[in-house]
Parts: sequence; structure tokens; C-alpha cells
Amino acid sequence: MKNLLFIIVSLFFLLSYNPVLAQKNAGNSAEINYTSTLLVKKEDKVNYSLKKKTIHDLLEKYDSPMIDHVDDFIKVCQKYDLDCYLLPAISCLESTCGKFVLPDSYNPFGWGGGKIICNNWADCVERVAKGLREQYIDKGAQTLENIGRIYSESKTWASRVQYFVNQMQNLEEKNQLYFSNNQVEL
Repeated sequence: MKNLLFIIVSLFFLLSYNPVLAQKNAGNSAEINYTSTLLVKKEDKVNYSLKKKTIHDLLEKYDSPMIDHVDDFIKVCQKYDLDCYLLPAISCLESTCGKFVLPDSYNPFGWGGGKIICNNWADCVERVAKGLREQYIDKGAQTLENIGRIYSESKTWASRVQYFVNQMQNLEEKNQLYFSNNQVEL
């Protein structure tokens, strides 16, 4: 009887664990940040080369067919005032960075259940950026968690997108060292 009670209590605590609360309680030591805003800071807009290299490195790591379209990601993040890592992160989650899409759909985002057909990668990046801005962010979904509630049925969507954002942030730190060590003084 004691074992059964112990199992029930253990299951209750296990099932009631909330990673969002854990992140808030853990403070800065937590890796996952579900509430980071998706608006681009001004300093992100001027660091084009750093963002470009970082996104390129992530897409290269996953052998993405979109590797030649990094400029498209940067262009639309600036145009729609989005975090430059949001769209690549979503594509990596939804289709392993564009590797697994419906034939000739060019839809790495799972947009429309993955069934929406785009003309090319750039067309789809543009469509999804515009859709996220107008249909999600402008209507109040300012965090990955809020977007995830609309974008996906999965309760873990936001944390899995954040995983790829974190990868790019780590790559950016490494790339920042590269750029800072190779500056030319005039």
C-alpha cells in the first residue's frame, strides 16, 4: 500500500512539473526561455554579417537544401522586424532545416500543415515571415510560447524551436569571437 501511495504521489509531482515555472524560478541559469520577445533589437539589424554566418553555420550543420538562401532569412527578418533566428529555427524543427518537405513544395515550416506549395524557398520564407508578423505577432503573440499555441498542436513546440534558437545563439557567440579577432582598423 505504501508503494502504491508513493508511486501516485511521485506521478503527481512528475506530471505537474512545469518547465516555464522552473525557468522563472531558476533565473538566468535556465537554458530555455519561453518568453523571449521576437522583435529585433536595433543592434541586431546592423550585424548582418554575424547573423548571416550564424544561420549559414546552422544550415550547414544539418546539410540543409536552403543553405544558399540565408540572405532571404535575413532580408525578411529585417523587413518584418522578426528575430533573425526564428524562421530558421522553425524550419529546422518542422522539416530538419528543409530536408523533409513535400516534393516541390519548398515549405520547410509546416505552414498550412506542410501542404501549402510555394514557388521556391525565398517565396516561402517571405510568406511565412509575413504571416507570422500579421497573423501572430501583430495580434499579440509576442513569444514563442504564444506563437506555439496557435502554430502547433504540440505543447512542446516552443521549447523545441527554442532549442534551435539556442544553437544559433551559441554559434553566434563563437562567430562573434571570429569577427572581433578579424576586424580591420583604418
